This record gives sequence, structure tokens and C-alpha cells, in this order.
Amino acid sequence: MELTSYVDSLQRELAVAAAAGGPEAEALAERLTAPLDSAVRLTLQEAVVDAAAEITLALAPGSVDVRLAGRGLAFVVTPPATQSPAPVTSPVASPADGGDDGNEGGTSRITFRPSDRLKADIEAAAEREGLSVNAFLVRMLTLAVRRSGPAEGASRAATAPVPTPKGGQQLSGWAR
Repeated sequence: MELTSYVDSLQRELAVAAAAGGPEAEALAERLTAPLDSAVRLTLQEAVVDAAAEITLALAPGSVDVRLAGRGLAFVVTPPATQSPAPVTSPVASPADGGDDGNEGGTSRITFRPSDRLKADIEAAAEREGLSVNAFLVRMLTLAVRRSGPAEGASRAATAPVPTPKGGQQLSGWAR
């Protein structure tokens, strides 16, 4: 996916908007278009990556990866395996099936700190599947969660704080 036509379109729109502001605004817009090029490309890339992550959630265990290809983007689509142990539905729950009233939102970031050995195993498994580590983890976690269902007591609030070795507190348990 080449981003140049989108960036050029935005630059033309900026020039049209600046024309209404007079010669000074036009000169400023002209000076800003070159530096904005990379910021616009990065913003477009982030939007496409977020969209691919949402599509991956809907395709799980399939996935869509976005890769840089020069100044553009390339997509790698991995369809779900044809032989799956159980039918897999979209992870986005609808209000009818007891989801979150359809307010799933976008994607989220979490911090995951595996051991060096587990990290290497995850990377190797992702490579064997032809996926990024992120797409691989999303796929595996989606399958695991669907297989096991919600944990017992998942609707309860977190348990009491537990002291940590550094003197802080750590919460453990499930929250909904």
C-alpha cells in the first residue's frame, strides 16, 4: 500500500486551506508540508497497524500483519488453519451474547515479561507460523481464552493487596 497519494492529498488540502488565510498563511503552509510528510506517514501507518490488529482479532486464529515496504506498507494475511479443534467465532462479543454492550473499542497494550528462554521459544514458534510475535501471541491467547472460558470467579473484584519485596503493593485476581 503506497501512502504517497494520501500524503500528497493532505498537502493539497493544507495548501487550499492556507490560501484562505492570505500570503503569510500560504508561505507557512508551504514551509510545513515537507516536515509534515514523515509525521503524516507515521500517523497513517499507525492507523493501518491498528486496523490490522482489529482484523486479526476478528480472524483469529488467522492474522493480518503489516510490514514496511520502502515508503509504503505491505500486508501479510494468514488465514485460519482449515483443521481446527473447535469452531472459532469472532472475539468481539456482541451485546446479544453477553459481551460488553459492543463497546470493545480498539486494541490495548500490555507489558509481558517472559523469561529469556520462553521469549526465544515464542519467537521461534511465531517464525515457524510466519507471523510477527504480536500476531502469534494474539492468536494463541485468543485460542486459549476461548478454549478455557472465563476463570472461576472472573466477575469478582481483585483480591486484597499483596506486599511485594520492594515494599510496594501488588494486586492479584480477576476484575471485570
